[in-house]
Amino acid sequence: MKGFIGTITGRWGITFLLAAALMFGAGVDSTVQAKEDKTYKTLKLFTDVLEELEKNYIDEVDTEELIHNAIKGMVENLDPHSSFMPPEAFDELQDDTKGEFSGIGIVITVKDGILTVISPIEGTPAYDAGIEAGDVIIRIDGESTRDMALWEAVNLLRGPRFEEVVITVIREGVKDPMIVPLKRDLIPMTSVKSTILEPGYGYLRVTNFRMNTDTEIEEALEKMDTTEAPLKGLIIDLRHNPGGLLDQAVRVADLFLDDGVIVSIKGRKEGQGEAYRARPGKTERDYPIVVLINSGSASASEILAGALQDQHRALVLGTTSFGKGSVQTVRPLKDGFGIKYTIARYYTPSGRSIQAKGIEPDITVDHEILPKKEKEESAFDRMIREKDLKNSLEPEKGGSGKDSDSNRKKSSGTLDTEQLQRDVQVKRALDILISYGVFSRINGS
Repeated sequence: MKGFIGTITGRWGITFLLAAALMFGAGVDSTVQAKEDKTYKTLKLFTDVLEELEKNYIDEVDTEELIHNAIKGMVENLDPHSSFMPPEAFDELQDDTKGEFSGIGIVITVKDGILTVISPIEGTPAYDAGIEAGDVIIRIDGESTRDMALWEAVNLLRGPRFEEVVITVIREGVKDPMIVPLKRDLIPMTSVKSTILEPGYGYLRVTNFRMNTDTEIEEALEKMDTTEAPLKGLIIDLRHNPGGLLDQAVRVADLFLDDGVIVSIKGRKEGQGEAYRARPGKTERDYPIVVLINSGSASASEILAGALQDQHRALVLGTTSFGKGSVQTVRPLKDGFGIKYTIARYYTPSGRSIQAKGIEPDITVDHEILPKKEKEESAFDRMIREKDLKNSLEPEKGGSGKDSDSNRKKSSGTLDTEQLQRDVQVKRALDILISYGVFSRINGS
């Protein structure tokens, strides 16, 4: 009898569990089903519009082009750094981080449908012609840039070396548009320049983070840090550095850090995160460092500056950086297409998200020291920053920032030590390093 009762109880238990499972499954299925229904209805709306245009639009439409434009709009309305790329644009993206290309040498963005210069690249045709941050390019070889996709503008600006391209530029404070003819040239792969400002005090300029930037920096440091005059201090200039490869920023930071977090990345879902940590290096680099930044310093350059600042390895001097605190991934699609989209925010070692805020310097030094009433607004004072871009990701907390920047220096591709000595921010950084050495000797005596 006991066995019989046990059998009955077991069956009811199984029945109850089965009913519970069905109820739970029904709840999950209903949620999924609701989402699927909503997606289906929206897709049905899309196909209805597509069919309507195919049948009744005044001219015959290219269905494939309409779909591509729809995908483009869908992705690019997420944030300023996400984009759907046709094969030619996807190929250009690979060139930006791998090899040389021929162009005019500017970093550009699209703001409210207007093609705007973020920064000229030093030693390039655009830089030498006087193109400035904040310039608006309204025509390329006579073609209007209004609502032009970024990749389309890049394609028009690049081309065979020494061939001319004519850009029409509007500049604040200048009444008439400026017509600027430029001869394309090779944009150098080298991202690092260095020199000795005074015996024992080195200057390292990093213009972007490309493949092998870490190797270039190691070679530059070895060259400056000689047995006859070892480095007693270093200035790392990240002004107008638009960023580049994340892994290169991490590797460069690792050259100056022996332990601790360099940067951490967090995605939307729990567990979608990663922390990059420094490891002890073979070469000891314990000299003081001053890092120069301005609002043209973005992305990977902000990662480096933030890591050295938070780890108390460097003093950061200049003006507030651009504020791009998001991470993008690039995925190839069929038929040569590609998609770039934002997958995470990054955080400095102390947990700061600099999205739309930027790295604030320890010491603020503008490019000019003049009485306020005498100081005129320059192109750098109105330089576009992350927070100004359409659909930019919101900062996690209240943002802050300053809009002044450093003085621009002409260069033919080599560093002019005398000119660097006249640079207000470089001079201030050098004074700090020398003063640190003096006080260290006083304290040690």
